[in-house]
Amino acid sequence: MLDSSAKRDVVVIGGGIAGIAAATALAEQGVRVSLIEGEQYLGGRAGAWTETLANGDSQEMERGFHAFFRQYYSLRKLLRRVDPNLEMLEQLHDYPIYGPDGASESFSNLPATAPFNVIALTHRTKTLSLRDLMKVDARAAMRMLAFDGASTYEDYDEMSAGEYLDSLRFPPAARRMLFDVFAHSFFNPENTMSAGELLMMFHFYFMGNREGLVFDVCKRPMSEAFWTPFEGYLRGLGVKLHLGEYVRSVRKTAAGYQIGSDGQVIDAKDVVLALSVPALKTVLANSPDLHDGEWSEKVQNLDVTRPFVVWRLWLDKATHAGRKPFVGTSGLGIIDNISLYHLFQDESRQWAEEHGGSVVELHAYGVPSEMPEDKIRADLLAALHSLYPETANARVIDERYLLRQDCPDFSCGTYKNRPGVETPHANVFLAGDFVRLPFPSALMERAAASGFSAANKILDRAGKATEAIESVAPRGMLASLMKVAPILSPRPRKQ
Repeated sequence: MLDSSAKRDVVVIGGGIAGIAAATALAEQGVRVSLIEGEQYLGGRAGAWTETLANGDSQEMERGFHAFFRQYYSLRKLLRRVDPNLEMLEQLHDYPIYGPDGASESFSNLPATAPFNVIALTHRTKTLSLRDLMKVDARAAMRMLAFDGASTYEDYDEMSAGEYLDSLRFPPAARRMLFDVFAHSFFNPENTMSAGELLMMFHFYFMGNREGLVFDVCKRPMSEAFWTPFEGYLRGLGVKLHLGEYVRSVRKTAAGYQIGSDGQVIDAKDVVLALSVPALKTVLANSPDLHDGEWSEKVQNLDVTRPFVVWRLWLDKATHAGRKPFVGTSGLGIIDNISLYHLFQDESRQWAEEHGGSVVELHAYGVPSEMPEDKIRADLLAALHSLYPETANARVIDERYLLRQDCPDFSCGTYKNRPGVETPHANVFLAGDFVRLPFPSALMERAAASGFSAANKILDRAGKATEAIESVAPRGMLASLMKVAPILSPRPRKQ
């Protein structure tokens, strides 16, 4: 039987990055907040949990490698609440891309800003000759320097990322090493992902970003580095944490909303829905009071992209000296990157030293839904053994294989119907990495920025101080030129 709790000012539903950001900004301004999370831990898809290996060792497991780029301003600002100097993050100086036949590409030591980063990369890559550059469609390529918010989506949202990359006319090796691996990093397959979304990603990560392509990695499991400290931080602010409780419905009342979870009913004036796409759709389906024709239809039309695989292996042999902590891959089957956790995370490093082994994680994004697990495993293992032959004879002491399908879909034509932070319900707000924002942002940063944005709507209405949100330049360096000289980049032909 459900118990009724005390009334709260705001209920944040979802304890991932978006929910933590919203709850933090609100509680720091004296707002009474309850945060409800279905898992027993905070962090959402960036969270971590404890696993006991077959030999009795306790290890923290995550859903894959996370890169903390320097332009993740909102995320880094959030993390400073529990790690003021970001001592848990360490710079990764290089993350090479490996391809077939020994091909490799490096993104280290590039100038930080466009177009100098593009010029330097083009000059030093082995995959492009002067003759190749003469064949590139310069007008199509210029669009990567001309992101212009809604107008870019208007022109390119109906085109697939694959079609746009084809239009550049780069030679196959250059496209594979310079572009394909980047496109795959957003979990969506090229043949269905919006080219408008891809161009925004290019702008956010490379063309419009003054920080360069340098990123940091977390030196400890993220549960220990950030999320467990955040539990204490939020409780210290008076936030009521309800972990291990799934919200089933949201019902409108005369005074606001009533949130029904597994354990209780909570009354609140405002609600922040900081959920994954599947969880949000489930809650909305069970909440008739939130149905609002066009908006609820937009939410129900949200989707997830193909599954992704994370396979962590605890091996009894060390990897060779000089291996990079993280490498991207392209053209080597379904594998997208390899992370050597013992080279950057302290818990894995200690385990490897004690056992004379290594902790290796293999990732595959946008895996075909019909691909059987044995084929996925065989494909990933073949790529690992090809790139790191010393692992071929290693014994697997233990493993954890995860296949998940809850990352947002950014298919062609979906931008115009993507919901934003505000909803038709004056006291209900959305947050998450699928939410449409008025500035370029992606992945963990979009989650944090949308959480702050949702909190700001509530704080501003209450006359309280809001959270400053910083992002990269809103427009590309050639955006204005395209407006006055559109012949330089005509609109693409719609398919």
